[in-house]
Amino acid sequence: MDEVIKQLPKLAQEKHSGNKKFFGKLRKKPPKDLDYVMQELHEAEFRKTDCLKCANCCKTTGPLFTNADIERIAKHFRMKPQKFIDQFLRVDEDNDYVLQSVPCTFLGADNYCSIYEVRPKACREFPHTDRKKFQQISNLTLKNVAICPAAYNIVEEMKRAIKLK
Repeated sequence: MDEVIKQLPKLAQEKHSGNKKFFGKLRKKPPKDLDYVMQELHEAEFRKTDCLKCANCCKTTGPLFTNADIERIAKHFRMKPQKFIDQFLRVDEDNDYVLQSVPCTFLGADNYCSIYEVRPKACREFPHTDRKKFQQISNLTLKNVAICPAAYNIVEEMKRAIKLK
């Protein structure tokens, strides 16, 4: 898995131009069954992908924390939300709460998340490849294929499965 992760940014860069064109067409005229196709591709990929062998998302990027995430995780730690913010988060250039640093503070050496049951919504939904109206998040997906081997594989399968004119 380490070798795959090491190669991923280069592979994603090589495919970036083609992927960008594909997503441009997809946004203009998404197939009626796109959500269904993406759900199928997502489920098929995650039947064979073990995130615990990778955790590259947790090692290289940080999620956005919503107010609901902050409340839930602070409660889990039995602390006030502001104390949780002060201890673990910062405000980024988009005025969103994000981790103070990566890799994620809550990631263990065994790739297990110490707050898995209460993890942020962004973590629960990553890599967002089964999201409704998938064509609307193409810019996010273009970034995620360089981080997540599963997202990369799903996009490659999607290009084979969906024929755009």
